[in-house]
Amino acid sequence: MKQIDLGGEITKGHETDAASGLLALVITIVELLVETMEKEAIRRMESGVLNPEEIDRLGTQLLAIEDEIEAIKEREGINNGVGKLRTELNDLLSEGIEQVYDDHHEEIA
Repeated sequence: MKQIDLGGEITKGHETDAASGLLALVITIVELLVETMEKEAIRRMESGVLNPEEIDRLGTQLLAIEDEIEAIKEREGINNGVGKLRTELNDLLSEGIEQVYDDHHEEIA
């Protein structure tokens, strides 16, 4: 099974970079949640469920969240880690889907 590297190497200050890796994982998950929220917001806008004020407020809130995420990433220097983790998470998800698909077809055969 593939593993996601969250760090753990000893740095000059005798601390591990696991905290940075964990923060990158948390930021990655939050980014994925925000993307899901954006898709749901678009779905609601297109269906006519939201009035103009709600659309404006929702857009403002989502932008504020994205700005804060970017500020945290910049402050903590984890931009590269987030991209790498997203790729690794996508790979794990793809592998999991393939495994479920293969297992299902083996049961049928």
